[in-house]
Amino acid sequence: MEQGCYTALITPFTPAGDLDRDGLSALIDFQIENRISGILATGTTGESPTFKWEEHNQVIDLTAKQTRGKCKCIAGTGSNNTTEALNGTSHAAEQGVDSVLLVDPYYNGPSSLEIRREYYEVVARETPGLDIIPYIIPGRTGAQMLPQDLAILADNYANVTSVKEATGDIDNMKLTRKLCGDSFNIFSGDDALVCRIMADEQIRACGAISVMSNIAPASMTQMVELLNQGKREEAIAIQTALSPLLDIVVITTEEASKYGLVKCRARNPLPLKTMMQILGMPAGPCRPPLGKMTQKGFDMALSALKKVQADNPEILAPIASFFNLDIDARLNDSAAHEALWYNY
Repeated sequence: MEQGCYTALITPFTPAGDLDRDGLSALIDFQIENRISGILATGTTGESPTFKWEEHNQVIDLTAKQTRGKCKCIAGTGSNNTTEALNGTSHAAEQGVDSVLLVDPYYNGPSSLEIRREYYEVVARETPGLDIIPYIIPGRTGAQMLPQDLAILADNYANVTSVKEATGDIDNMKLTRKLCGDSFNIFSGDDALVCRIMADEQIRACGAISVMSNIAPASMTQMVELLNQGKREEAIAIQTALSPLLDIVVITTEEASKYGLVKCRARNPLPLKTMMQILGMPAGPCRPPLGKMTQKGFDMALSALKKVQADNPEILAPIASFFNLDIDARLNDSAAHEALWYNY
């Protein structure tokens, strides 16, 4: 993996919930046109847990073919079943992807030692010519490979040179840098922390695997490039312009139910795909069990888009140009918006 900004691409679906191949192809071209460093297909942002394996392979095949020679391709092939991860990784390798991203095994709760020995080491050993990127996100998986085991893994396998860090734990990231060494690549898996952890001398992240670059690939790429050039103030200016979007990867609202107030948490990719539907980009609905946002949550997402369009219209301009859309009209089409939320 090279430094830069990589998009954790959504998977567009038809209204009936089927794979939208034309929409996926358009999204890939949009990313390439806006100078993205690479595209991650079939990650959790792409709703990979809802895929049949046939669909999983179709998305990787299409993305690998379309990105070849234009940007890097990463395939999400992680699982809570090592055999599944091996099969998915082997298929991705046959398609010529540059790297695979393996999320820590979720739900079954292995220790850090087990994650290393029974999961990452197995896949790294079986596919020695393919770059393996561990994805550390305990908030989703309920398990975590710790920096000590990551460092041992990198020591023992030459094809482990990077990590996607989404712990939100600055001390964990500092320990990763200390144990894994200067040449190891730390990629931010949290859009809101990209500037902070790239500029921190004890972390020195080299880029991001981003959610919001689905909407703003040009701006996110420019921000990461500036940080890698040491131009921190210019990068922070872009981060400030993007901040209404970066702050809503997760939207939490308090809703009135029949039995009292309830906290409702809309997590990626739901807010992202909702915003893409507002803008008119290929996205479609999320697959169950994800559904729709509440009206309060929707209003927060819409307000963020309106603020960005009002204050920094250059951020959304590439969408208007590539997809031939009137952004202001889309943001103010209240009749079309009503289908994008449901009440408690």
